[in-house]
Amino acid sequence: MGVDLSYLAQRLAAEAIPEPGTGRLRLPTERELVESLDISRGTLREQLSMLEMLGFVDRTQGRGSYLQVPDATFLRLYFELSRELGHLDTIQFRTAREMLELSVAEAAARRATADDVDDLRRLVDEMVQASAQGDDQRAAEADMEFHRRLFAIVDNPIFTNLHDGLSHALRSEIAERRRLAIERSGLAPGQSRALDTVHYGIVEAIGERDAEGARAAMSRHFSVWSSLVARP
Repeated sequence: MGVDLSYLAQRLAAEAIPEPGTGRLRLPTERELVESLDISRGTLREQLSMLEMLGFVDRTQGRGSYLQVPDATFLRLYFELSRELGHLDTIQFRTAREMLELSVAEAAARRATADDVDDLRRLVDEMVQASAQGDDQRAAEADMEFHRRLFAIVDNPIFTNLHDGLSHALRSEIAERRRLAIERSGLAPGQSRALDTVHYGIVEAIGERDAEGARAAMSRHFSVWSSLVARP
């Protein structure tokens, strides 16, 4: 008989046993699962392969199978293929990312500790300093880490995986937009780039636990970027 994938996941979760020493959730052998689930070995392997592709199962020949928490690998693939096939476009990805980050900035203002705020401010300082030194690559890395840090503060795996998937889908577009923003903003001696310093507003609002202010500051952040890369 066949078995529904969600039902199989429930049964696997019930039958998995924490492995001594590692705590990983080890699954019974295929023979044991075939008997307990009353399905064919071929059906079981097909379903396990699907769960493995989705990131919920780790199978290694000779070591056994384990349940695991999935990362954003499947979302990355889903978004990438959807764009290649023309189902989703860059504007849709960009809009989704911006809407997500508005909500995350708001949530971060409610959850951030003093240390979190210090880390965020340090990353903005690094952006500003790197740009002043002409190290645009380091500035870009600090920028990306700033946004990853916001998601880490909120600590919601759904948001984190969505951010990972969207950032992966937009990686080329983000790099090009930053290149254009740098080219068009210029940087005179003793000045800082608005595309870097606009992050300070987000940090200040989060430090004040001002959720609405953090959302507004993130919105200003995207407005500044849009104004810099808009077509002349």
